[in-house]
Amino acid sequence: MSDQYGSDFITITDEDGLEYELEVLLTVEFNGASYLAAVPVAEELDPEVLVFRSEEEDGEPILCVIEDEEELEAVNNLIMDSLYQDLEE
Repeated sequence: MSDQYGSDFITITDEDGLEYELEVLLTVEFNGASYLAAVPVAEELDPEVLVFRSEEEDGEPILCVIEDEEELEAVNNLIMDSLYQDLEE
């Protein structure tokens, strides 16, 4: 993974108005859509990798939970392959 400019951080707000800061690990393209893999920055949160589909609503980017299991599995595989490939380099 090319990290020549440092890490990317984003803040998301859930439907309850709570804000979370995430570190973006990777962005990938799949079937014409953009996907984002990120981990929570806060130490008290589970350090699992979160995967979102990036969409635009009213010209603003929003992150959507992937509800389709096949889509999620395909994107997870692509992300894992990409991360492992970067580690080998």
